[in-house]
Amino acid sequence: MTYHPKSDFLRVMIERGFLADCTDYQGLDEALVKGVVPAYIGYDATAPSLHVGHLMNIMVLRWLQKTGHKPITLMGGGTTKVGDPSFRSEERPLLTPEKIDENIAGLKQVFARYLSYGGGATDAIMLNNAEWLDGLNYLDFLRDIGRHFSVNRMLSFESVKSRLDREQSLSFLEFNYMILQAYDFLEIHRRYGCLLQMGGSDQWGNIINGIDLTRRVIDKEIFGLTTPLLTTSDGRKMGKSASGAVWLNGEMLSPYEFWQFWRNTTDADVGRFLKIFTELPVEECDRLGALEGSEINQAKILLANIATTLLHGEEAARAAEATAREVFEKGGIGDDLPTVTLHAADVMDGISLAQLFVRAGLAKSGKDAKRLIAEGGARMNDDLVSDPSKVLHAGELADPVKLTAGRKRHALVVLE
Repeated sequence: MTYHPKSDFLRVMIERGFLADCTDYQGLDEALVKGVVPAYIGYDATAPSLHVGHLMNIMVLRWLQKTGHKPITLMGGGTTKVGDPSFRSEERPLLTPEKIDENIAGLKQVFARYLSYGGGATDAIMLNNAEWLDGLNYLDFLRDIGRHFSVNRMLSFESVKSRLDREQSLSFLEFNYMILQAYDFLEIHRRYGCLLQMGGSDQWGNIINGIDLTRRVIDKEIFGLTTPLLTTSDGRKMGKSASGAVWLNGEMLSPYEFWQFWRNTTDADVGRFLKIFTELPVEECDRLGALEGSEINQAKILLANIATTLLHGEEAARAAEATAREVFEKGGIGDDLPTVTLHAADVMDGISLAQLFVRAGLAKSGKDAKRLIAEGGARMNDDLVSDPSKVLHAGELADPVKLTAGRKRHALVVLE
């Protein structure tokens, strides 16, 4: 990156590794220096929680606000009814309006942890695109908006082209998604003076569409900025752990498990993740990321504590660290371990060890549990487990049982 920005926001984006591309560096930089820039990121409500893969862009909105600008979080109450086809191999399952509203309620919980909402110039606002999409008149929309879109150009976008090249079906419903997202940008600019849309690099084509549409319809210059696709040093997509998605809502993933996800960061990723997911000075992130041996573990604990404090609060982070120390240093049972509750009916005929590991979320299937046990990676109350078919009855589960998969994943099983 050779551009040297004058604005604090663009400087932070470049220094900390948030920036993949921008439609007009100089134009955006000048707008950021001139005054408060309202900027938005859209989130479709396809699940009741966001996951760690969304956290990079949430931190972008946080830095936008910290550098004196106005974040807009756009809930996709309307676009979720269509589903974004970008780089997907098949159509998303369609959700009912009730399920979409329920998911939006789950998403809202997270943003309040990272952004300050209110009526001030730089206070964040939350919008729902159902507000303007649900009431659209189809014929008017086709005439006023649809005429600005070239099908030839839409077919050339990589997100569409990759699907068609693989001869995978792309429904007309999905094909409309990019028009609706472009219309969102135009509408948010009209209503709230929004000058910037941000998103992951997979959204570049959709963002460009919104900029072009706004220029054609009302002859206004607006901007787009994308963040890189975040992968771990071993090439895996950020947001997944060995046991599944790393959700941001505490009811779907405990603060301890969230803390543990960061504590398990690969050495090579520590410096980069500190820059992206904490607000420590860049020089300090570089220093910590260069540590080796046992010292890098302290940097990982710091990363875990800061990331968990931002999302769940300082008390939850302290409790998670204390639990981890008790589990790993003393081999005890921490109060904050993820817990699965079994009822008498669940163990009426007993439950096999393999089933128990699946119920505890430490294995994805019975087959996965058997392989874990066969490879010597399973423990019960810190004792090695060797027989996956061994059946446990209510008496053996009267006291809480600690299950361990590998070296770092634990769960408590409690019988009620």
